[in-house]
Amino acid sequence: MIPPARRPAPIVVANKSCRLLLATLLIVAATSTAAEVEEIRLPLLHAPVEVRTDRWGVDHIYAENEHDLFFAQGYRAARSRLFQFELWRRQATGTVAEILGPRAVERDMGARLLRFRGDLQQEFSHYHPRGEQIIEAFVEGVNAWVDQVNDRPELLPLEFRVLGLKPQRWTVDVVISRHQGLVNNVTQELDLGRAVALLGPERVKEIEWFHPGEPDLTLDEKIDPELLKENLLKLYRAGRSPVEFTVDDVLPEFRAAKNKDQAATGWLPPRRSPADALLAPAGYDERDIGSNNWVVSGARTESGAPIMANDPHRVVQAPSLRYFVHLSAPGWNVIGGGEPTLPGCSIGHNEYGAWGLTIYRIDAEDLRIYELNPDNPLEYRYGRGWERMSVVRETIPVKGQDAIDVELKFTRHGPVLYHDAERGAAVALQAGWLDVGAAPYLASLRMNGARTWEDFRDACSYSRLPGLNMVWADRSGNIGWQTVGVAPLRRHGNGLVPTPGDGRYDWDGYLPIKALPNVANPVQGFWNTSNENKITADHESRHAVGWNWADPYRGARVHEVLASGRRLNMMDMMRLQQDELSIPARTLVPLLRDLEPDSIVVNEAISRLRDWDFVLDRDSVQAGIYVAWERRLADSLAELMVPEAARPYFGSLSMKRMIDWLLSPDNRLGDDPLAGRDRLLLTSLTEAVERLTEKFGPNMNDWRYGQTDYKHVLLRHPLSPVVNDALREKLEVGPLPRGGSGYTVNNTGGSDNQPTGATFRIIVDTADWDLAMGTNSPGQSGDPESPHYDDLFEMWATGRYFPLLYSRGKVESVTGATAWMKPGPASEPHRQVRFD
Repeated sequence: MIPPARRPAPIVVANKSCRLLLATLLIVAATSTAAEVEEIRLPLLHAPVEVRTDRWGVDHIYAENEHDLFFAQGYRAARSRLFQFELWRRQATGTVAEILGPRAVERDMGARLLRFRGDLQQEFSHYHPRGEQIIEAFVEGVNAWVDQVNDRPELLPLEFRVLGLKPQRWTVDVVISRHQGLVNNVTQELDLGRAVALLGPERVKEIEWFHPGEPDLTLDEKIDPELLKENLLKLYRAGRSPVEFTVDDVLPEFRAAKNKDQAATGWLPPRRSPADALLAPAGYDERDIGSNNWVVSGARTESGAPIMANDPHRVVQAPSLRYFVHLSAPGWNVIGGGEPTLPGCSIGHNEYGAWGLTIYRIDAEDLRIYELNPDNPLEYRYGRGWERMSVVRETIPVKGQDAIDVELKFTRHGPVLYHDAERGAAVALQAGWLDVGAAPYLASLRMNGARTWEDFRDACSYSRLPGLNMVWADRSGNIGWQTVGVAPLRRHGNGLVPTPGDGRYDWDGYLPIKALPNVANPVQGFWNTSNENKITADHESRHAVGWNWADPYRGARVHEVLASGRRLNMMDMMRLQQDELSIPARTLVPLLRDLEPDSIVVNEAISRLRDWDFVLDRDSVQAGIYVAWERRLADSLAELMVPEAARPYFGSLSMKRMIDWLLSPDNRLGDDPLAGRDRLLLTSLTEAVERLTEKFGPNMNDWRYGQTDYKHVLLRHPLSPVVNDALREKLEVGPLPRGGSGYTVNNTGGSDNQPTGATFRIIVDTADWDLAMGTNSPGQSGDPESPHYDDLFEMWATGRYFPLLYSRGKVESVTGATAWMKPGPASEPHRQVRFD
């Protein structure tokens, strides 16, 4: 195979902004000199499809009809990300035990409990008037590639050869799986219930930052606190957990000597790790999972047209979670990205407008706790009588042994996660995302065709999972914000703690999506979201949405830059997405300035911090000092403010809450709160300096933040811990130094090895669609042997972008390979090289 032209060599320029500008200009100027042409025949196509792959690995698909467009999208995405597709399919269908053996049986039970079990035709039509046909065409394309690979084993990607597996065919129900949806309210619900049982409601509200307003956390008198100590969410957690391999899953010739320790959590307290992707590394906080987006009106831009910018944050991994594609056919001309296993583009633009998303934390899950009938444990108390659970019997195939028959139980509220006949109690999950229309991101199919702000809002009204801040900017000059998601209307309670399932806490439907917060053409000329609270205390949706939000610092920093009054351009947008100024640092460091430590080294550390710009730049010594201090300070506050027995129920604390405690200390810091606060600040800094000295030596100039023993990024693959060194080197990407933290716009999480953040970015100037820019790390391909597996990694890690070209002429100018997919009897690809 002839690889695309090589990416330009890195340019060393002292000034960060100049580095970004010059590197980006060189990337835009680069052109291909040779292109590969491939021809293949596929029997389910109706007409020829042309696929132009640009030098950055983005497929531009040109089809003559809708069926062929989505067939080609499924075929090309599966060809690029087949191992990702196979793991998705097994997670969605609860068939992981078939490859991992008995240890995955509970995982498969959980996955099957959490599957959508409604009417598929109604489900498909929710996402688009022709949703069924689109999804069927997409699956046909996936299966066309699966069949080719199984017919020709030499095409199997590396991971299949290492595991001794073959991919299996997809069915349409796999596409609408909820297993990858960002939902975990119920885990916090159980933790809060346990914390309330231990500490009482008022103490919990002192520790956790609920807003806007103050919720009632009282446990219903029928809730047995002793029951909350049980592992009620074992099946829920298992069903949503990442697929984890051991050395025994790998063929002997590829095995590591033992599983490698891949945690790299840095100097952090234990943190909760939600099931988020193929690989969920230990040591990251659910607060780090977020995103930034913003839209700016033409009155505030140099081009005079609106700009949209989006950088969704998820687990960073190899391969990337998201995938760019350009889809062009009659009625369709959309470019952008989303999860490769879904048709359409969840983030991007068409000929009329651009849109982006961030997580909006709607609580759409409740734990229902039941009293069981002593005479029949399959009956539970509801109202004044007993109702019977429904039972579904399924068979789980298990590697190395006979298949296992299981019984899955359901109440009127949802799947039964815990059932104890002896104790006379059961627990079920009521989840809005198990209703029709809640497959993550699939309502994007409607958004892909929006022409106006009103069209876009109509399309948004079909988007139910996850809760999202959707932003829009169009060529007519409009910008807007519409929140979306399933927001239950609760009769009683607020969804924060477990409740009885006897009917008193039932839902009365959902808040209409258009009644959720929204704005059109805001007076300030821009709108931005970063998962922080955007609901006013008097908004009608407040109690239907939730009480927990991200800390406000990323959003506040974006707001202060956009509100500067300057006319902004694309470079300003790139710089803002890469911004590493820490508002917590800007708030906390002044508390040190008048303190006088006994230690000369600590005094020198304070002296350096006094002259710092609060930017967590990878080359900054001050950033290295500050982050070590911030981490130790957070640990110390948690130890002081949260009783030891309750710490597992809170995970990491809100930085906003911790800063409030320090700025306005009370007697928990001692009889003299200010003196106690100052002692805590100095003690934490002293301990941080001692750790830095131990780790990097006494020369403070060696305490730079961005280095492979401190803040860096090493992208790991699901098989990284279990394969030999030679294969691990192929699968893993990096390391490279990083800056930022979980509180900066460039969100790099709270661990030494960046666990989360924005590998996928997009910026669109509606004045000219060909000015759009993007990143996707480590590359578009999921095949470790492809040149597009890691070719975008260094560009991303150093803050550079590639052009996301849209017009046919521009696409042709950077084409690296062309594929012709034609109807006819199935054939093997025929390749030739064309020189332009």
